[in-house]
Amino acid sequence: MTEQDLLFDLTPTEEQQMTREVIRRFAREEMAVAARPADEAGALPEGFLTRTVDLGLNFMPIPEELGGVGAGRSPVSNVLSIEDLACGDMSMAIAALAPLSVINCVMDFGTDAQKEIVSQTLASADFTAAAIALMEPGIGFDARRLATKAHRQADGSYLIEGAKSMVAFGPQAKLILVFADTGDGGTRGFLLAGDTAGISFEKEDYMGLRPLPLYAMALDKVVAPASASLRDDFDIRRMVSLGKIATAALAVGTCQAVLDYVIPYVNERVAFGEPISNRQAVAFMVADMATELEGLRLMVYRAAAQAEHGLDCSRIAFLAHRNAIKYGMKTGTDGVQLLGGHGFTREHPVEMWYRNLRALATLDGMLLA
Repeated sequence: MTEQDLLFDLTPTEEQQMTREVIRRFAREEMAVAARPADEAGALPEGFLTRTVDLGLNFMPIPEELGGVGAGRSPVSNVLSIEDLACGDMSMAIAALAPLSVINCVMDFGTDAQKEIVSQTLASADFTAAAIALMEPGIGFDARRLATKAHRQADGSYLIEGAKSMVAFGPQAKLILVFADTGDGGTRGFLLAGDTAGISFEKEDYMGLRPLPLYAMALDKVVAPASASLRDDFDIRRMVSLGKIATAALAVGTCQAVLDYVIPYVNERVAFGEPISNRQAVAFMVADMATELEGLRLMVYRAAAQAEHGLDCSRIAFLAHRNAIKYGMKTGTDGVQLLGGHGFTREHPVEMWYRNLRALATLDGMLLA
């Protein structure tokens, strides 16, 4: 099937629609109401991660013989879940979906033994933290040219040295997918236990994503057995594309939250005897936000559909990611602007969404569609 042969159908399946209804209710009732207190506290709400297990997302891509639902890998379904959860709160969405992204990567590129490990560890009745360690500190990060190195030893194992940034959960992560440059075959992934000797963490704080526990990770002569390596057919280009699609979906959900908030605000806010939405400058700004959001959403869905059909989605994923950074930031800025002086206060959540949307340009491979 070629890209030209692919029919672009936006109609969700019955299962996807049912899942969306559950996730949207969860995002509205569990996440949105707790987002501001969590941002103020700089920590996830107590018991939140445990409650995400009831959504059953980790079980979906895992085969039935390994204890999962057996629904199969579905980038489209993942994008819908990311969007809906991000509409509740971006920080909590990333935390809830980080283990699923590890599962997705292993289901795509892992060995049978690794698939069994992630199934037994992450598909359980209790939330188990896991994370992808791809991003690195410094300017000019390129997933295909990593500074973290994995040197192959005579016994087939790898000696990994380097540093990673923005690793979710850090020392709480039971499993971590570490990516390094092998020097001979490009980038390779390694499934490691979070307490592997030589791995250390340091807490990081950012202007946005404040509730999300993010850590800098150092790898000092970490020994990874040959069995920890993903399959030889691992495709870093496809993984990066899936990461860009997921990041763009985060933008869609967060921008939707901004739009849903500012529309009633400008309709109810009265200045000089009339709602401010009667002013063309305000009305046009809101219309532009809605137009840009719908365009971004279509690009994300298109990229996810191509990925689901096994097509090369790198081009559309790049474009969706680029637009997510550009228009996500613009939506956050315009949302603050539409609230006027109130937009600068912490009385309203728009400034929080603005800070979270600033993170889009720095997220690379943290989540996978």
